[in-house]
Amino acid sequence: MGILSFFGLSGKNNNVGAEKLVEASGTNVDPDDGDYKRLTGDTGRSLNPATRARMQKVSPFLWQSNLIANRLIELPVAYLLAEGVNYSNDDEQIKDWLDDFWLHPINNMAIKLEKKVRELGIFGEQFYPAFVNPLTGNVQLSYLDPANVDEVIFDPRNPEQPVGVKTKRMNNDRAYMYKVIINGDESVFTKQTQKLREGFADGDIFYFSINAFSSLGRGHGDLTAQADFLDLYDDFIFGEGERASALRSFLWDVSLEGADEPAVTKRANEISKNPPQANSCNVHNDKEKWTAVTPQLNAGDTEGLSKLFKNHMLAGATFSPSWFADGTDVNKANGEAMAEPTLKILAMRQRYIIYMLQEILTFVARMKFIAKHSYEPTRKDDPDVFNTKVTFPEMTAKDISRYASAIQQVVVACNLAITEGLMSKKIAIELVAKIADRLGVEIDVAAEFETLDKVSKDKTKANSKSETFTGPDTQDDDLDEKE
Repeated sequence: MGILSFFGLSGKNNNVGAEKLVEASGTNVDPDDGDYKRLTGDTGRSLNPATRARMQKVSPFLWQSNLIANRLIELPVAYLLAEGVNYSNDDEQIKDWLDDFWLHPINNMAIKLEKKVRELGIFGEQFYPAFVNPLTGNVQLSYLDPANVDEVIFDPRNPEQPVGVKTKRMNNDRAYMYKVIINGDESVFTKQTQKLREGFADGDIFYFSINAFSSLGRGHGDLTAQADFLDLYDDFIFGEGERASALRSFLWDVSLEGADEPAVTKRANEISKNPPQANSCNVHNDKEKWTAVTPQLNAGDTEGLSKLFKNHMLAGATFSPSWFADGTDVNKANGEAMAEPTLKILAMRQRYIIYMLQEILTFVARMKFIAKHSYEPTRKDDPDVFNTKVTFPEMTAKDISRYASAIQQVVVACNLAITEGLMSKKIAIELVAKIADRLGVEIDVAAEFETLDKVSKDKTKANSKSETFTGPDTQDDDLDEKE
């Protein structure tokens, strides 16, 4: 059974005993009309439990055993994390709290972050139970395997917001109820939801998901849609390997002129006992003819079929074939053009990883703040608790020569426009800031304009003072008269 048919993604409704609905009058156009689901009436968009369990087994298996599947997962991980990740906070004390969490021997984020990002792509979900020391506020993260999650519970009034996680029965024959972490007070929920969350009393947990719908949407892995085609491609490659092996095989066809069946049998037994060896010399009379026969397995355009299968999978994952050892008709210009959609997709994933880390680090700062000050911080009164910045280096090396040339031209054009009275200095700074941002330099337009305005005023004041006329200098004349 193929993975796709097991997933139940082929469009058929296989529910046994489902009621068949027909029109009040007339007949159905299609006799198996009742076997299909209405596109506008299906609100269960998430994978059903059996299909999800299958996905959670198939996806890691493909990552381990299928070369294309492995690369579909590993390339994003490499582009996102190969150069490391940085976090910062303007408050030095909060930065020290975050360092203690990041470098803690249990959390060890420098090593574990790569696994977390990889498994987010494989499973589409990540669950991190968080244990908080109530005296010190120190946070330690654990890991809950998505395969051990029975259900994610969403807010009854807001199906986009997860509020709790229920596990399957664990090794101790107990199921756990975790409360999904939010960086805010419980008062942000309705009273009904607050009461619901009180039932999740086994601890707090981070829940992150990708490839999910807004309404009651749990995530699914990046390989879910490609699973069957990845398996098909693997079978195709193995089949081609077997065909190549068969093409190297041959057999001897021996014709005996005028021989009856006993003579043929006798000669066959003689040849079987002493078959010709490789590179040997075969000697026979004119009554015997030896012919080497090789198979003619004309299986069509193997290379074309291989590209068809592979490009179908890569297109779904938004990867260029040139990233997967296909150098056909690729040069630097169109290679960069084909890479842009991929980099946009990776940038979206990078933004989500930044959000994940900011949520975790904000929670760490909140717990330390509450332990120290005994009250919940607010964004208005304690903004630094919520203002941790997470940054990644550029995923690719930029061609800065274009931007360097552009910024020079923009500066000259802005200076001319300001001189002619066609542009304000603030707009000029904004234009320069746009180009500088491409070079990885962030310019605060408001602060720069304030600084420039102050410098301009100081310069005007200094020029005005130097040009002030105070009367003729008669000191030299007085000296001449005394002499």
